[in-house]
Amino acid sequence: MTDHLGPALEGTSPGTSPGVTAPAGFRASGVTAGLKASGRPDLAIVVNDGPRHAGAAVFTTNRVVGAPVVWSRQVVADGVVSAVVLNSGGANVSTGPEGFLDAHLTAERVATALGVSSGDVVVCSTGLIGERLPRETLLAGVDLAAAALTSDAGLDAATAIMTTDTVPKTAHVTVETPDGAFTVGGMAKGAGMLAPAMATMLCVVTTDADVAAPVLDAALRAATAETFDRVDSDGCMSTSDTVTLLASGASGVTPAADVLTDAVRRVCASLARQLVADAEGASHDIAVHVVGATTPDAAVAVARAVTRSNLFKAAMFGNDPNWGRVLAQAGTVPEEVAPFDPEAIDVAINGVLVCKAARPHADRGEVDLASAREVHVTVDLHAGDAAATVWTNDLTHDYVHENSAYST
Repeated sequence: MTDHLGPALEGTSPGTSPGVTAPAGFRASGVTAGLKASGRPDLAIVVNDGPRHAGAAVFTTNRVVGAPVVWSRQVVADGVVSAVVLNSGGANVSTGPEGFLDAHLTAERVATALGVSSGDVVVCSTGLIGERLPRETLLAGVDLAAAALTSDAGLDAATAIMTTDTVPKTAHVTVETPDGAFTVGGMAKGAGMLAPAMATMLCVVTTDADVAAPVLDAALRAATAETFDRVDSDGCMSTSDTVTLLASGASGVTPAADVLTDAVRRVCASLARQLVADAEGASHDIAVHVVGATTPDAAVAVARAVTRSNLFKAAMFGNDPNWGRVLAQAGTVPEEVAPFDPEAIDVAINGVLVCKAARPHADRGEVDLASAREVHVTVDLHAGDAAATVWTNDLTHDYVHENSAYST
């Protein structure tokens, strides 16, 4: 299995790509509605001007979900999406019937401004759970954002959806085909509560390819499975995770399904790596590569066991190449999930084979963790040919401080 979470796309530095407005047929905006006490931008709209209005989405599998998720699941059911409205400053989760009405009224306000159906407007919210959004402030913000829509405001939209993020996250890629070129662009937010079971945050991906909703849905699910689902910052699943993919058809190009999927995957991979790089309080970005597994699922299970270990993550923060914590976590995976011989495992950290056949090998002092942001841990199970990579980050004092004071 290829590691799809490599560096940012060529020519795309984090926060500099136009993101969702890179493809033709899209407008966006990001404004300050007044939802955040900080006075920072907090409401964004992304509009698909067509001629096609195809859409697909994947959502959190958390059983506790926000009103926007309930609303948006209904919106994407018919494969038609005309716009996405997103707010930071409040998650609209556990807010009862009034919270659902807030989401509904938000979609209606966007629909009125754009002349579309409210049933074709995806709603996304992020922020603190258990508090109502100020309805009139929210709706007035929608009017402000609708008036600010332009074809070059993708970065503004990405900035408006940030919560604990320190930088906006955008990416795009243009693909040449025998029939012409098409573009895929995207934006995402997320710096904590990054744990898979779909994707990991709020994300909007756009394309000017001329493709139908079922093709979009298949491409999106394939892409998220190998990118966002392979990011596991802290093992905590959000209640609001939503990734939406929109197609305008404005390029007039209908790429082969695998070509579209690869382009969507590349954009999602770039966004996912940007999420890891901006994880709350992190000082190391850590890739756990598991090779020699019987199946890709087995490789993911072992990688996930390592990346969710607070002991391992604390060791990485302390620049301690403690391979014993890697070995111990691999052993927690049931044999029926990942068959392997515990006495045959190799572990390498940043290219230094510190453990061979479950025994000490190279001196762990040869591993320099202090001078590098990225850490690469390779676990060879010697049980098959499958491989997978999961990215995480270290557990730092700053992460604990930020999340101990999040609601105050």
